[in-house]
Amino acid sequence: MPVVNRVTEVLIVGGGPGGLAAAVAARLEGLEVMVVDRRRPPIDKACGEGLMPDGLAVLRDLGVELGAGQKQAFRGIRYIDGETVAEGRFPEVAGAGVRRLHLHQCLVRRAEELGVDLRWGVRVEKLSDSGVETQDGPVNARWIVGADGLRSRVRHWAGLEAAASKWQRFGVRRHFRLQPWSDCVEVYWADGCEAYVTPVAADEIGIAVLWSGRKARFDRLMESFPTLANRLEGAEVVSRDRGCGPLRQRSKAVTRGHLALIGDAAGYVDAITGEGLSIAFHQATALAMALRQGDLALYARRCRDITRLPDAMTQLLLWIERRPALRRRVVRALAREPAIFSRLLAVHCRALPVRGLVLETAPRLLWRLVQS
Repeated sequence: MPVVNRVTEVLIVGGGPGGLAAAVAARLEGLEVMVVDRRRPPIDKACGEGLMPDGLAVLRDLGVELGAGQKQAFRGIRYIDGETVAEGRFPEVAGAGVRRLHLHQCLVRRAEELGVDLRWGVRVEKLSDSGVETQDGPVNARWIVGADGLRSRVRHWAGLEAAASKWQRFGVRRHFRLQPWSDCVEVYWADGCEAYVTPVAADEIGIAVLWSGRKARFDRLMESFPTLANRLEGAEVVSRDRGCGPLRQRSKAVTRGHLALIGDAAGYVDAITGEGLSIAFHQATALAMALRQGDLALYARRCRDITRLPDAMTQLLLWIERRPALRRRVVRALAREPAIFSRLLAVHCRALPVRGLVLETAPRLLWRLVQS
């Protein structure tokens, strides 16, 4: 359906999970919303596919139902570094692994229920003073939202692109027909790379590998994880490999004039903590409230609050990841103090304030590091 000379209150460029969540949240605030995307559903991309408990809670608030057969609960995170195994548990509510395709379909269905104007196969060519120009003609909008991912063209057009990082990390994902052997997301550590095993169905797991340096293929990367490779031997591959990177993308700001950025387009540090989707969903609700009040400065402030702790934890983990000897000591310390690991996860999923962690557990963890 052409979009020539359309006018809408909110125009979202990008129909991935972040853009659709923003569309749903804006409709719930009573705003008229159009989403345009050059792709057509089903839309898949490289993704760890783990939703933290707080991200699931936001989806429930938005009325997005994943369906019992479309998700697989996980109740914590398990670090595996050689012979050392450390495990932390979420305080109450479980997280869930869900195939990116299923998540996208559920978000599309909810957006359709609410009357979001979804325009698939429409390519945005540039920004204009009153909206955007597409290959089918102009779309005028009071508000423009860039939700077009890591390599966001909207971010670039708006002059919000910051200098690229010299240190590059990449990711690749593959699925296997295999019954999950754990109720945790498992993280296998090796020098220069990590493998994340996420249960996404009763008979399926997804494996995402993150690494630094040059581009590489999944099978070659798996050579760094012999224990995991042995588990996968003979298992049926049920998806094509999907890669992404460089992962780190910087943004000067998340708003400019009547334009806002959300999700990966707003800037991205790394996938090492697995919070990308949850952050995007929190941003979506914050953006919708700011749009209803007509003040994007509210969104900019709330966005800083949403990303401050996750970004700090991501930077810390990356700093540790680049120092193998320290990484091994940290994993050993967490293995000896599972309660501390669980408290870290509680902070990670916003169930515990960071102050409580610092005052109560940091000294003990530091002591364990000294002993390791």
